[in-house]
Amino acid sequence: MEFDINVWYDEQIKGNVIFSYKGDISSNVIDQVLNTIEHQLHVIDEKPGVSKKLYNISVEAIQNLFHHVDLTPGNTAENGGKFIIFVIRKLETGYLLSTGNFIKNNRIKVLRDRIDQINFLSTEELKELYRIILGNEEFSEKGGGGLGIIDIAKRTGNKLNYSFNPMKNDYCFFCLEAVVT
Repeated sequence: MEFDINVWYDEQIKGNVIFSYKGDISSNVIDQVLNTIEHQLHVIDEKPGVSKKLYNISVEAIQNLFHHVDLTPGNTAENGGKFIIFVIRKLETGYLLSTGNFIKNNRIKVLRDRIDQINFLSTEELKELYRIILGNEEFSEKGGGGLGIIDIAKRTGNKLNYSFNPMKNDYCFFCLEAVVT
């Protein structure tokens, strides 16, 4: 059975949602999303340290989506097709940042291995891995060397939850969750 993105999204927006976006991503959308998140954090009067941390992680997550999303099956860059979901929800003890995007199935193994590696490392080991990748200038084909996802894990101090949900035409819908406290 094919994964239903709308059902997943509906689950994500239950509860105390601070921000949600579902649609194509572009540099203009990134600016709008980040401005709205910054405004919402001001409106809810979150502590400055938590607010800054959540905002910085949001910046990294939305940029990660922009740079690593695969085109929606059947679309091209010219007609949109860079579909994402981005949700921030208030929890009892922090925030849940959830993202979703299409990726091709041939990228699953590398991404799964990378996240599993990141989840296995301690905070200090994550910092060291980050420094090593920066120092070695080890970059991926998309230019980032996996620093975005390492930075998210490093900043949250929590393990990342993820799933690869089968779709049509050699694609899956990749869901990532990070708890920010």
